[in-house]
Amino acid sequence: MKKNIALVTGANKGIGKKISTELISKGIYVIGTSTTLQGVDKIKKTFKGHGIGVLINFLKIIETKKKIQKLIKKFKIIDIFVHNAGVIQDSILLKMHDSYWNNVININLSAIFHITKIILLPMIRQRYGRIIVLSSISGYTGQIGQTNYAASKSGLVGFSKSLALEVASKGITVNVISPGYIYTDMTKKILSLKKEEILKKIPVGRFGNTQDVAYVVSFLSSKKSSYITGQNIHVNGGMYVDFNV
Repeated sequence: MKKNIALVTGANKGIGKKISTELISKGIYVIGTSTTLQGVDKIKKTFKGHGIGVLINFLKIIETKKKIQKLIKKFKIIDIFVHNAGVIQDSILLKMHDSYWNNVININLSAIFHITKIILLPMIRQRYGRIIVLSSISGYTGQIGQTNYAASKSGLVGFSKSLALEVASKGITVNVISPGYIYTDMTKKILSLKKEEILKKIPVGRFGNTQDVAYVVSFLSSKKSSYITGQNIHVNGGMYVDFNV
């Protein structure tokens, strides 16, 4: 049986790293991206021969396209695509530099357009694929100083809903996961400083961990999720409840 191949962006640390190791534990070969050579080295050590690390800077569109095309040429198809890469450059709108807006939108949102456009055709030919997009609770609740970040994460939801409808008949599912406060190297400083204040807003009484997100990705990556598409799963301990009745 052919081993499934997954592409996970931002795989060298945090949620992306845990997603990658969870998929590897299921027998999936993972291609992980990082924006630094140091990150690529970390991926190589983490994957231990069950995948590779690729250096990609999503701000460089032409370079990004060439590298994704090269991966398709080598592997023929990406069965599972997890768009996890993202950056935060916070500032209130009146003081926000143009670069803060452009960087966040290009990495968090525009990158998925350029990647998906390349990997989608082989999925359609195979009539199978899993596309999983990491959004954020900020895309729903908003956050002071995050007009750029919240806009990018909301945009991912609209992108995913529309794409899900376009490819549903081709055996390809597209779903979104929106984490709340997940404890990572990137968030631990603010979570430590405002621990009590934030925990009061989380009904289950704890911060999330990267494994909480990885389990959901693992399920949505599997054939067991074939009848689930165009959905958004919130992983936030009840901090934000979204029922469509």
